[in-house]
Amino acid sequence: MNSPSLTHIDQQGNPGMVDVGAKEATRRSARAQAELVFPADVLLSFQSNGWTTSKGAVFHTAIIAGTQAVKKTSDLIPFCHPLPIERCKFQIDSIEDGLRIVCEVALTQKTGVEMEALTGAAIAALTIIDMCKAASPAISIRNVQLLEKTGGKADYQA
Repeated sequence: MNSPSLTHIDQQGNPGMVDVGAKEATRRSARAQAELVFPADVLLSFQSNGWTTSKGAVFHTAIIAGTQAVKKTSDLIPFCHPLPIERCKFQIDSIEDGLRIVCEVALTQKTGVEMEALTGAAIAALTIIDMCKAASPAISIRNVQLLEKTGGKADYQA
């Protein structure tokens, strides 16, 4: 069985950033999610008070933090290219046992934005935990995953 090619490893086994210089800039987008699981009583409490804590509006703060994370992804993940993000959008919805955060990122560039969308969703989720942790240390994150990407070599949909 052949192993997949690792684009960040050269033939000598050294890690490095992928050279995208010869690639054509195309429209690229990615959507990623993170889910938060809350103890039932804690979830009900936050739902009834409009997701506000002494630290402020939970969802607004998470969206701001997630947006900052999208823009700083290349500072956090060594081989990500710094990208001029053109679109960054969040949606936070209730699910049975918590919240689902979806981060959508888009640009016209030579490389994709999957890592930016994943980073945005994850940091938005961590921000919600930070804002709500006084109510319970049992809040957890699950299912951080890429949902969809378009542009580049191949599209993907989970």
